[in-house]
Amino acid sequence: MIIKEADFVSSITSLAQLPGKKLPEFAFIGRSNVGKSSLINMLTGRKQLAKTSSKPGKTQTINHYLINQAWYLVDLPGYGWASVSKEKKAGFGRIIEDYVRKSANLSCLFVLIDLRLPPQAIDLSFIQWVGFHEIPLAIIFTKADKLSKQQALQNQKQFEKELLVEWEELPPILITSAEKKTGKDEVLDFISAALRG
Repeated sequence: MIIKEADFVSSITSLAQLPGKKLPEFAFIGRSNVGKSSLINMLTGRKQLAKTSSKPGKTQTINHYLINQAWYLVDLPGYGWASVSKEKKAGFGRIIEDYVRKSANLSCLFVLIDLRLPPQAIDLSFIQWVGFHEIPLAIIFTKADKLSKQQALQNQKQFEKELLVEWEELPPILITSAEKKTGKDEVLDFISAALRG
């Protein structure tokens, strides 16, 4: 897939504000500072489509981008950020939980995981929660360029091992680096295949 058009549509704080035009939605979520905005910009080929920030918790709304007039790329708030109130941190955040559980057009939820880190409890519990609600998901490891190939593979295997404690089989897994543009074709091909469905 080649992304020729990527247009910002809306920034919402409740499901009542979802775009009126019903199209398949591919949503991206992860812990704060996982590199979500950089990944979205890499996938779309737009440097400033999603705002990047060194301060965790920048995305506090659900942002919809219309891609090639055919599907929405959905940028979800990060979970587990440090600099917001305890009320907003309860669970994974009401807006996230509402969207993930109730959006009728969600084709796939991409959960972003920082490949540099050992398995984080919040990531594992979020993936578990998504699986419990039978939401279609795929895992995207980010920042693969920050490690040697051997270390990256080791960290990936460690995370997969943790997942398999609860999961019978692993969800689809993709490896990316926004900096090196690694994994761009794989993610877009995955979306293409899902659209053909």
